[in-house]
Amino acid sequence: MHFFSDNVTPICPDVMAAIAAADHADHGYDGDAWSARLDGAFSDLFETPVRALWVSTGTAANCIALATLCPPYGGILCHEEAHIIADECGAPVFFTHGATLMPLPGEGAKLTPEIVIDRLKMIRPDVHQAPARAISITNATEYGLVYAPAEVAALGEVAKAHGLGFHMDGARFANAVAHLGCTPADVTWRAGVDALSFGCVKNGGMVGEALLFFGEAADARTAEAQRWRKRSGHLFSKGRYLAAQILAMIEDDLWLRNAHAANGAAQALADGAAGRLMHPVQANELFVRLSTEEAATLRAQGFDFYDWGEGAARLVTNWAQDAASVAPLAQALKALTGG
Repeated sequence: MHFFSDNVTPICPDVMAAIAAADHADHGYDGDAWSARLDGAFSDLFETPVRALWVSTGTAANCIALATLCPPYGGILCHEEAHIIADECGAPVFFTHGATLMPLPGEGAKLTPEIVIDRLKMIRPDVHQAPARAISITNATEYGLVYAPAEVAALGEVAKAHGLGFHMDGARFANAVAHLGCTPADVTWRAGVDALSFGCVKNGGMVGEALLFFGEAADARTAEAQRWRKRSGHLFSKGRYLAAQILAMIEDDLWLRNAHAANGAAQALADGAAGRLMHPVQANELFVRLSTEEAATLRAQGFDFYDWGEGAARLVTNWAQDAASVAPLAQALKALTGG
């Protein structure tokens, strides 16, 4: 049973059907009927005018967003374990033509206003240091923790007060919203977010993510992002297949139903993990304490997962699972401690 990543999941049948429905001649690149519907569909979902672009990967979505928010001489404040700094092979620096990633600490890979303000105070206002130009957070974080609307808004106030762009990496945005029970608007633009990487692949898509821009600068940033998308090789010639998947995810709330399923499966595993949890389980990732011998025991039973440093493991559930389907692992975890 696979708990390695939610990237390993099959394509959601609704998404596969949407790809098939788009399989006829139309205009190329993003001139097709499906791509043309993205702005309206996301505007409805977020209750505000939204500019939306499809891109091929989450890394591309993050980096193109940051390239529109931060110049080459600027700095991007982010957590020291953020995906953009730990798992994207320097792509943000590459896309921005040299912007500085400014890593910050924080419990559970979350930033706080105090941490950000303390770092801003350390930057001299002269030409010898890179000035901060953007904040980037991940929701849900790399440890599966979720920023509530008030937490995002507090960071949004810091961004506004210091003239910083505000980006949210939402590779698991659906899981965060499913946990919070809030509207997508409450945890994004209403809280000051300028750009959102809206994840689809981890939530049942095949290929393609959405890059969303909010606010008065959305049109200008979208125009710039379109250039970055082309220049970086992420402008698909048959973009309707990406747009069709994204529309299938959001137009009938499939994105949220899938996330609820993944989160529910994670909660079932959390019950089995008992006192082993290293962080609260709020989305679809669990971090558990496992010895080398215990990890080997679980793998011998057919379960796969990431080792997460010495004595720990990461387990990830997905849209195609529920409490019943993950019960064997929950039971195996209990058995390790004689439960």
